[in-house]
Order: sequence, then C-alpha cells, then structure tokens
Amino acid sequence: MENKRPVVFVMGVSGSGKSTIGKLLAEKLDLDFYDGDDYHPEANVKKMAEGFPLDDNDRQGWLERLNLLAIENRETGAIIACSALKTKYRSTLQNGIDQKLFFVYLKGTFDEIMARLKLRENHFMPPELLQSQFNTLEVPEDAITVSIMQTPNEIVAHILKAL
Repeated sequence: MENKRPVVFVMGVSGSGKSTIGKLLAEKLDLDFYDGDDYHPEANVKKMAEGFPLDDNDRQGWLERLNLLAIENRETGAIIACSALKTKYRSTLQNGIDQKLFFVYLKGTFDEIMARLKLRENHFMPPELLQSQFNTLEVPEDAITVSIMQTPNEIVAHILKAL
C-alpha cells in the first residue's frame, strides 16, 4: 500500500457490514474508526426509526459533516462507515480531499442483506427500508468492490491487498 494513512469510506446499503468491516480494517491499519450512523442528526434517526427513508435533503448536512470528519483525519488517516449510496453523495464526501481517499463497496444482493437485517437487533433502521436503499444505490465504478459473502477476515484481506 503506497499511502500508509488513507481515509477510507466503507460503503453499502444498511446491513452490508460496514461497521464490522470498518472496525476490523481500522484495527489492521491502526487507524481510528468512525461510524457514520453516529453523526446522523436526531431528526434523521427518528425518521428512519418510524419507517421513512431519508431523501437527499435529509442526507446533505450529514454528508457534509462526514466530509469534515474526513478532512480532519486526512493526515492521520481514518476508516469511516457511511452508506454513500449515490455518486453525488460520494462527491460530497470527497470534496477537498486529495488522492488519499478510497471507497470500499460492500456488495450483496437484496436477499443476502435482508437475511442479515432480520437477525440484527437494536438498530434504528428497520428492514422494511432496505428496498429504498437499493432503489437509491448507484453502484460505484471507482471503488474497491468486495462481496459480502466472504468472511470478515477475507473481506479485509481483499481490501488491504487492493489498497
């Protein structure tokens, strides 16, 4: 890996494993991990918990805050879990950041991810909103893409090799 201190956004729909993979990757690279869900304003969390998908307006301030987080960590590096579903969202996230930024797309089918969501407890995002996430998703062309059907260690090994 040419750059030892990258900023990496681990992206994908809800339930794809962003937090699990992000934490493991951060541990392997000795970088701080930030879960983008922790930066949602209360209104966004409430809206999702009530079963309503976020729209672009709901997401804009949240994406700008995560961009600032990336900028704050561009010298030290960081791993940030964020759905980053649309191309324009990813543009917002990388605004003002140089080549040190990478996106890792955790790819899975609707059925694979729904099976995971049904097992998940204590998360504000209900499984019923998964389809809205797939409807919003614009698959990135310039990301490190990894299938979620591997073990977390295999996924992280693939990411490390690609970095």
